[in-house]
Amino acid sequence: MATANRTIMEKADMEVSDLIADGGYLQEEQAQSFIVDAIKESTILKQITVKPMKSHTALIDKVGLNGRVLRPGTSGHAVPVGDRAKPVTEQETLSTHLMKGEIRLNDEVLEDNIENGTFKTTVMDMMAEQVAYDMDELCVNGDTGSADTFLAQLNGMIKLASSHLVNASDVPIHKGLLKLALKAMPSQYNRYRADQVFWTSENAEVDYRDYLADRATVLGDRFLENDAPTKYAGRSLIPVPSFPNNIGTGTHCTSILLTHPKNAVWGIWRKVKVETDRDIQTGEWIMVVTVRAGFQYVEEDAIVQVHNVKVA
Repeated sequence: MATANRTIMEKADMEVSDLIADGGYLQEEQAQSFIVDAIKESTILKQITVKPMKSHTALIDKVGLNGRVLRPGTSGHAVPVGDRAKPVTEQETLSTHLMKGEIRLNDEVLEDNIENGTFKTTVMDMMAEQVAYDMDELCVNGDTGSADTFLAQLNGMIKLASSHLVNASDVPIHKGLLKLALKAMPSQYNRYRADQVFWTSENAEVDYRDYLADRATVLGDRFLENDAPTKYAGRSLIPVPSFPNNIGTGTHCTSILLTHPKNAVWGIWRKVKVETDRDIQTGEWIMVVTVRAGFQYVEEDAIVQVHNVKVA
């Protein structure tokens, strides 16, 4: 039996050696593949901008025009200096934070997967799924004031959306709240309104679907009987599993965010580190993945948050 187990672990080490290079870091191509797989498993990361980073920090450039460009013109004369439009340039700093994920596999799982030649794929898939779940949660719920040490690493989507707030005052989601959100959005960001979306919790989306189904129409029946996408004023209302249902008034509320999806940026440092170890007491083989990631809005002024939306 000892010889058989040793053989299993030798095969495992051979498989894992394919994953480990450059001092324990995945090679660039492997890291990119891992990131892509994690995004596929995610809900929110598939919709926003994911920025592979060459360092642990990056600058997000913003360029815009502050106000009107056109002025009354005079033939043969240049626009007066005081009337010339000037581009406004700013930068947001995207900082990454260290995170780790751990997976343990017992000898039986190892034996089954190694013998079938699928160990590498199985482990990478498992890690990508775990990392995706964790990154989704941190991206949405990150709050440096949280008692949860994982969420306290950074401020995420809900916490950073603070410039334009609509208080739902502990009432369930309805079209009036979504209308207020649209009115709270600064008009200069509505040029691409067809691409804007509402993000909220799954419970809130179910409530809105039920709200629409209450109408005694064919359209109402469609929302009651089918999983038809919900919209308001052309904007999709997208349920996100990691959105909370226990915040705000009486800890039974959620939030709704309105913005262009690409306004949200999740940065991942391409140096994904995979390390392995063996626990002989438990008969488990351990893999630890280490990644640095962070969140930032390109333009925080271009997002509206409806808070205190009752869901219970």
